Amino acid sequence: MRRSIALPLLAVVALAGCNEQPQQKQAPIKVTGPEQQALHKLDAINLAIALKRAIYSAGYTCKTITDAGFVAAYQNLDMWTAHCKYDRSAERDWAIFAGPDGSAQVRDCKDVAAGGLPACKITKRPAGDFNKL
Repeated sequence: MRRSIALPLLAVVALAGCNEQPQQKQAPIKVTGPEQQALHKLDAINLAIALKRAIYSAGYTCKTITDAGFVAAYQNLDMWTAHCKYDRSAERDWAIFAGPDGSAQVRDCKDVAAGGLPACKITKRPAGDFNKL
């Protein structure tokens, strides 16, 4: 008698497992904002202005941007870098992370590399010349 109950019960359990499908990894969703998209369309002069504004808004300085460009997407942020020259101090590279909400986070490129974030290596430069300001 016990055998007759156990077999149908095992069959039901086995069939219930047949409907389960293996978990598939879903690609992460990339959220972008109009400000992020606009940065990609700027020429060298206007990109320099936008990045310099972000640097100053974060409480840092940048006398002259001599090179800049897009580095990579990092999570929902677009990473940009700007090479700044100063009158009396050493040149400095800045990492600017543009968010989908129009926000920007600025870090020294030396700190970025040490923190496990993408290195400040430009992968796409804007059209135009930074030296014709």
